[in-house]
Amino acid sequence: MTITQPDLSVFETLESEVRSYCRGWPAVFDRAHGSRMYDEDGHEYLDFFAGAGSLNYGHNNPVLKRALIDYLERDGVTHGLDMSTTAKRAFLESFQNWILRPRDLPYKVMFPGPTGTNAVESALKLARKVKGRESIVSFTNAFHGMSLGSLAVTGNAFKRAGAGIPLVHGTPMPFDNYFDGQVPDFLWFERLLEDQGSGLNKPAAVIVETVQGEGGINVARPEWLRALAELCERQDMLLIVDDIQMGCGRTGAFFSFEEAGITPDIVTVSKSISGYGLPMALTLFKPELDVWEPGEHNGTFRGNNPAFVTATAALEAYWADGSAMEKQTRSRGEQVEQALIAITEENLADVKEYRGRGLVWGMEFHDKDRAGRIAKRAFELGLLIETSGPESEVVKLLPSLTITPDELDEGLRTLARAVRETA
Repeated sequence: MTITQPDLSVFETLESEVRSYCRGWPAVFDRAHGSRMYDEDGHEYLDFFAGAGSLNYGHNNPVLKRALIDYLERDGVTHGLDMSTTAKRAFLESFQNWILRPRDLPYKVMFPGPTGTNAVESALKLARKVKGRESIVSFTNAFHGMSLGSLAVTGNAFKRAGAGIPLVHGTPMPFDNYFDGQVPDFLWFERLLEDQGSGLNKPAAVIVETVQGEGGINVARPEWLRALAELCERQDMLLIVDDIQMGCGRTGAFFSFEEAGITPDIVTVSKSISGYGLPMALTLFKPELDVWEPGEHNGTFRGNNPAFVTATAALEAYWADGSAMEKQTRSRGEQVEQALIAITEENLADVKEYRGRGLVWGMEFHDKDRAGRIAKRAFELGLLIETSGPESEVVKLLPSLTITPDELDEGLRTLARAVRETA
């Protein structure tokens, strides 16, 4: 694909240096539909990033778009703070009927603010309020957001350094397989909890991702997650599952922790909960934890009613009929895995490992700079992929859940070519 140099002058002169994705994808995008994006010159790109997981149902999904347009055209409430609205009621009823009840999940629903880090901040605050303790345990290579509380439980040194102040009240522990199976699970953690001389403050909660997306597509085993849940119960700590990127069907089931058979005390949800890329986040928790005073955690943009509308439409279209979406995602995931096996066999000396669940996959190379070169070449070939991991050493695949088998095959062929051409 031949790409003419776009006019990026206003972005380069006026927009802050903090911009990032646009540096890897030097195009000016104009339209998007389904799994494809188009720049202003009409070049087409297959999207294997899906808004960092915010577009599980693709760009401008027609079912969701229709619901949104109809709502706006009848002058439905756009901004509602935390007022009761018909749009919020429809979402809550749909979420209860199609997500919570079928899974026997008892959660109360809190709207903490529009973003994932809002959900994490509220979860940490609630855990501390309930337990009367300040310490939170997180895991190596975790990522939970960019505000100060979320950064304190994030592992990435580069992200943490941006805070500019000490990040306190968070304690890291080894994630699953951090020691390559050489150390029994939670040996260090439990020893510290039980040793009165360890210096570890009794934690209020543990926060974990079942699959670490930004950390390098590190997949926790179901048995590890079950052991963690049991440890939290034994030691009187709350278990928070951060399902912001891996929830809403990304790993197959609606919640990524379902496979492990656990019921976390608190769950954070964002990204694809609106279904359309509109800002929306939820903090879910067991009813006995609902100790908030009215207005104790507040936010002007908690009531994004257009997001409620598209969220309801997404639940009705993709989750009301039971397990069809989950089965489709698992099938597409098997298609990805087979392609990664073939790439690995072709590049046996270069590929360190591939790993994933559902429709989130990563491929790690011995040469840590290789992933960036592959992403760059993929863009030149019309495929949008990103990297992840503490040193951006993992190629990250995050296509929409609604991608067709043919589109998926097309993107995987392009990925294989990019790998081949950056050897």
